Amino acid sequence: MKNHTTKYLSVLAFTGFSLLVSSQTIDNKSKTILDDITKSYKSKKNSYFKFSYTTGSKSDSQSQTGIFYSDNNRYKLKIMGVEQIFDGNKVYNISEEDKEITIAKPNENQTHFSPLSYLDSYKKDYNVKYSGKKTINGIPVDIITMKPVKANGLKSVTLFVNTPQKKLIKLEQISTNNDLAVISINNYKENQTLSPSIFSFDKTKYQNYLITEL
Repeated sequence: MKNHTTKYLSVLAFTGFSLLVSSQTIDNKSKTILDDITKSYKSKKNSYFKFSYTTGSKSDSQSQTGIFYSDNNRYKLKIMGVEQIFDGNKVYNISEEDKEITIAKPNENQTHFSPLSYLDSYKKDYNVKYSGKKTINGIPVDIITMKPVKANGLKSVTLFVNTPQKKLIKLEQISTNNDLAVISINNYKENQTLSPSIFSFDKTKYQNYLITEL
């Protein structure tokens, strides 16, 4: 179970690389949409959403649901019985089933799981192209295709954006081995009154857990 959930969380963390920009191209329409969404997210005191997450090949895919909180600087993610907290300094992976916790400093090249992950990284790491419109669950969306400037394990990332509401509603990520990861986002809530402890780790709550600090 631990290896399985670690795989999910590692993908959800959107681990990236420091890339050298080489003849990067970004069309103006994509830039305007992404910059507007980024500004909107960052203007919020905090954000919450539910999401479904599907990964694997077309013939062997697995789907899970999760929830996510963020105040732009910190986040909490729950999926598959695993909770991940970033308190602005360290990442805490808490497995209820295994009664194990790992604590580590985030890698300097890691982009934390957030709607802002690709919205920020597109500026230097990807060639970006506006790819038209489609309707998802009755909602008209703009489609933006991103391809890495330099090899990073991905073939492409496609963002589906509700432009009038300035919200990302779906993301598709295709790896170089053709595995597809899809995140569909729903039930957005913003500027809630959250508990002060929501983004903190309290060791006293996990007396019977094996805690490893890397």
